[in-house]
Amino acid sequence: MRTSEKPAVDTAGLSGPASRKLPVPPRERKPALAALAVLLILGGALATTLLVLRSGDRISAIRITQQVGAGQQFTAEALEEVQIADTGIDFVSWSQRQRVLDTFAAVTILPGTLLTSDMGVTASKELGPGKAKVGLALKPGQMPAGLKPGDRVQVVHVPGRGGQEEGRVLAQSALVFSVGDKGRSGGGGQITVIVETQVSPVILQYASGGEVAVAELPGAR
Repeated sequence: MRTSEKPAVDTAGLSGPASRKLPVPPRERKPALAALAVLLILGGALATTLLVLRSGDRISAIRITQQVGAGQQFTAEALEEVQIADTGIDFVSWSQRQRVLDTFAAVTILPGTLLTSDMGVTASKELGPGKAKVGLALKPGQMPAGLKPGDRVQVVHVPGRGGQEEGRVLAQSALVFSVGDKGRSGGGGQITVIVETQVSPVILQYASGGEVAVAELPGAR
């Protein structure tokens, strides 16, 4: 009787594909990228340090305390000294205030504004050739309350009760140059406006008879 012999099994390990491990490639070291990362970290830390140190630097600047209308000359009462951080913006130094007093506002500047060099001009378009300053003594009801230098107003002819004419606009957008103390209360007062020279004689004529009123233009500057 023949007996079949089974082949011996290798118990030490499998001999098939499952026993084969894929080769692991060696890790590639990239010293250039590591160095770049270190430089970026150091650069960011340096920039942060510079910003912190820079924020501690203070400079003396000019802040506007009163509204200055476009074309108006700066006055000493409208300027005050403030200490601000040196951010690199071209703010006008307090040491330059005397030069500022010889210039005019290029645009209407509101209170609380820090003055920059581009806000002033050496010559005023509003006070140049072709313009005239006209003083108006207005009665209660002929001007709105709270007018300030730099505001824009319509100058209107308002005929008296016995007049045959209809009211009409004499100046569409006149610049308020100055306002008397009484004018701020809304009970009338004296204001000075800048108008075109060709209409100033007509305005003065009607103003002498108390037939002029002004209407504020809040959206105009």
